[in-house]
Amino acid sequence: MSRRLRRLPILLLPLVLATTLAACGSDGGSSSDASGDSDALHGITISGDVGKEPQVDWNGKLDVDKTETTVVDEGDGAEVKSGDQVQAYLWIGNGFTQKKAYSDFDGGQPEAVTADDNLAPVFKDAVLGQKLGSRVAVTTTAKEAFGDAGNTQLGISNTDTVLIIVDLMGPYEAPKPKEVPASQMPTIVEKGGEPVSLDFKGVPKPQADGDLQRTIVKEGSGETVTSDMTLTVNYLGQVYDGAKPFDESYSKQPATFSLQQVVKGWTYGLTGVKVGSRVLLAIPPELGYGSSAQPGIPANSTLYFVVDVLKAQK
Repeated sequence: MSRRLRRLPILLLPLVLATTLAACGSDGGSSSDASGDSDALHGITISGDVGKEPQVDWNGKLDVDKTETTVVDEGDGAEVKSGDQVQAYLWIGNGFTQKKAYSDFDGGQPEAVTADDNLAPVFKDAVLGQKLGSRVAVTTTAKEAFGDAGNTQLGISNTDTVLIIVDLMGPYEAPKPKEVPASQMPTIVEKGGEPVSLDFKGVPKPQADGDLQRTIVKEGSGETVTSDMTLTVNYLGQVYDGAKPFDESYSKQPATFSLQQVVKGWTYGLTGVKVGSRVLLAIPPELGYGSSAQPGIPANSTLYFVVDVLKAQK
């Protein structure tokens, strides 16, 4: 991931799963099928139902020097083949501190994972060839999982060890945005011809389990955006009845990012839009930050954005 993406404001902070799955690492390592045998996990015991937050008993610090993959619970679904896109929950623990570093379960939603050659080596055995419905664990070093620098965002140094748990839930189908009239969206407030805020007067309070909604304010004439593209956009984001935007680029410079490295509401909401368009998005919590609060964004918030799509490329 580029330095520019790491410096981008809150909306463009990459999803941990996306960056981890594409992280650097060697092709070394081994795979085993222990069906929950704690000896194969260096004394670690993992319990709980697949699809729910795992309970991890560390039994002391994790001491490993290579990557090993263990099937904790084998599912009865189809085998994941190259090119398949599946839903998966990711849980990451620091083997030195024996603490959780990241969990998709906190946000209440699985991630979309494409099983192909772009997977980092530490994930290949955990996804490719495994059965849907399985829980798979990976013990490895921080360098193998994240590269030479480790992952400071997760509090994992390059000398730490790592436990990764992957729950393979099922085939993935991307949700499609619900097209709504402008009257159901906030009004864009402009100054000097540029958006400066959103006015929610007359807009009903959003439901936490609402749909992803989209309004094409102005349709462009350029190329149609696909989910595998890198976009350059200007944007402004605000929560319902927020006093001010929590983030924007109009007063700074356009932002460039992959649609695979942003909140899923952007990935799905901007797919199918033509370059040159201005779009309003209403992103429900499950496709935004879920129950995880962010600066200027309370937990379980619906996110509203105005987005100008300036450029798209593969």
